[in-house]
Amino acid sequence: MSNQPYEGYEGYEGYDPYAGQHAQPAYPDQQQYAQQAYPQHQQQYAQQPYPEQQQYAQQPYPEQQQYAQGQYPQNQYSQDQYPHDQYTQQWEGQTWETQTQPPVAAVDVTETAYLPVQGDPYGQAPPSAAAAGAPEPEAAASAPSFGPATVTGNPRVTDAQRARAEGRSPIIEPGMQPAALTAVLGLLLAAGAAVGSYALLVPLVILQAVTAAGWFRLNGMWPARQGIALAFLGGVVADVALLAVGKEHAPAAILGTLGVWVLLVLVLQLRSRAGADERMYGLMATVVSAALAIIAAGHLGAVSDAVVVGGVAVAVTVVARALPLPTPASVVVALLAAAGAGVAVGGMTDLGSKGALLAVGAGVCALIGHRAASYDYPSRFVHMTAGVALPLAAAAPAVYLLGRAIG
Repeated sequence: MSNQPYEGYEGYEGYDPYAGQHAQPAYPDQQQYAQQAYPQHQQQYAQQPYPEQQQYAQQPYPEQQQYAQGQYPQNQYSQDQYPHDQYTQQWEGQTWETQTQPPVAAVDVTETAYLPVQGDPYGQAPPSAAAAGAPEPEAAASAPSFGPATVTGNPRVTDAQRARAEGRSPIIEPGMQPAALTAVLGLLLAAGAAVGSYALLVPLVILQAVTAAGWFRLNGMWPARQGIALAFLGGVVADVALLAVGKEHAPAAILGTLGVWVLLVLVLQLRSRAGADERMYGLMATVVSAALAIIAAGHLGAVSDAVVVGGVAVAVTVVARALPLPTPASVVVALLAAAGAGVAVGGMTDLGSKGALLAVGAGVCALIGHRAASYDYPSRFVHMTAGVALPLAAAAPAVYLLGRAIG
């Protein structure tokens, strides 16, 4: 490649920022165009150049002067190099720390868990470590974790614990719809008792099934098909035993079935391969559920008139308790309604005015069952199972004992 300077560009329409730096034009045709093509434009541009042209003509770049004088840079790069390597920035020294750093210790996020306030604003005992959402190290290793995962890794906080921490009550009452279902089931028990033992057996079996399912769900254990089936089967066995031995031997049939079922539950839990805490939870829930289902069979062993009065009293009590009234006033109204129903229904039976006492006793037990179904921030499913069945199941001992005492 020739190292001669490029020349002959000052005549190209008179606009060349390097016009004053080149030698004579090297090509004749360019010189011809410079003299003949567009003479009026050439004269105008030659006489009145742009200001920037003057500036470029007066102050040329250093490399342009070098090219104009014929001093082209020699090829000082090898075949393995490129011209742009001259302007490539070369880093000297370290750009960031490259030494090995010690690993960062993991932070214990359990200290930032959402803990409830100390002390219970509703007069209950202060929450334990497990209830406060911070399980002890022994229980944390084996207890299952429920609920959605959190970004911070905090332990599971139940809705009831969160309600207490926020100053809200964990008690949510079932409401009017479960109360209406309880009233319907209570009236069916009263009607079945008025007809006979086998007519009473149909609503009683329904009551035992709903009781078993509702108690497991109330304790947060769902699904628990084996435990529900076992508790329900205990109630059915108690019913069969009562029908076999008669009402005269009802205590022996109920207590015998309860003892056998507690032993059976213990054996089954000992064969379980779950953790110790989980087996304890399952044992307690299954025993209580089976006990409630078996005790509900007391309606079948009680005096028929007592079952009639008790069923109506529970129905009236629960409906009155569901009225939109303050809690103390609602309790008083419910017990007064139960007493009135006992007087009215007792007058139609052999109990007479003594039916008021039986009705109040059944009403108190029904309110206890209603309260149990309202505890620990229950769900709608709990209300439609435990909220329906527990008032009637809890009233069965009062119906049996008071019916025997005043009958």
